[in-house]
Amino acid sequence: MNALVDVKPGLGATLVEVLAVTGRRLRHLRRAPGRFIGVTLNPLVSMLVLGYLFQQSISIPGGGSYQEYLFAGAALQVGLAGVGPTAIAVATDLKGGLIDRFRSLPISRSSVLIGHTIADLVVAVMGLVVVVGVGLLLGWRSHTGLLPTLAAFGVLIVFCYVVTWVGVLLGMSSKSLETIDSIAPLVVVVFPFLSNAFLSEQNLPAWLAPIAAWNPISAVATACRQLWGNPVTTGGGFPTDHPEVVVVVTLGLLFLLTSFVSLRRYASTAN
Repeated sequence: MNALVDVKPGLGATLVEVLAVTGRRLRHLRRAPGRFIGVTLNPLVSMLVLGYLFQQSISIPGGGSYQEYLFAGAALQVGLAGVGPTAIAVATDLKGGLIDRFRSLPISRSSVLIGHTIADLVVAVMGLVVVVGVGLLLGWRSHTGLLPTLAAFGVLIVFCYVVTWVGVLLGMSSKSLETIDSIAPLVVVVFPFLSNAFLSEQNLPAWLAPIAAWNPISAVATACRQLWGNPVTTGGGFPTDHPEVVVVVTLGLLFLLTSFVSLRRYASTAN
């Protein structure tokens, strides 16, 4: 049996292994910063094009600043933009033989994939810092206290981490990098427009409004807007009135599903 299967390292050893894989990924970022640029570019374009150039043409039902409404949707794009780079990194390691070398070492199976996700979470947090800075320059403000403001960013960070597992699963499942290159832009562009990230459900076609209301992206955006005291939409039913419940349930299920399937796929290839 493969040595990787026999070894059952303790928590401390696993933590060291995770940190080692995380450090390797972050060192790659220093040599090739294009991944960081890709994570921040889409949110910045959204804020500049929609929030700055078109803000007079887009209104929010109930009133309020569109720039403040848009910010939550743009911040969510940081997490979505990380799906592609995570998937490509995992797929490249699989096809390049690095994962095979990891399998030959006495390390835990989970540490490799977890290291990938933590490294990409660090990149996402760095991207959020840039987006927040630009958002402040363009007029976004939080109108609540420190704790609610930080809680909203905590929700965003959790969202970013869960989404990295979507990227891991995509990388483990894709047979070619071309497939990932085709799917990743759709995740960043299409999913936000199928939610209330940029437009209120009330401004969407009648057939699309229920889909947008139940989209987990809408729940995360609405929860953040409420915590920041930014304009929110109403009339979307349960997911709009109770976004925190939808966030916990949908992100929890998505994390359990993607992490479980990814780890099972990784383990099955070691046998």
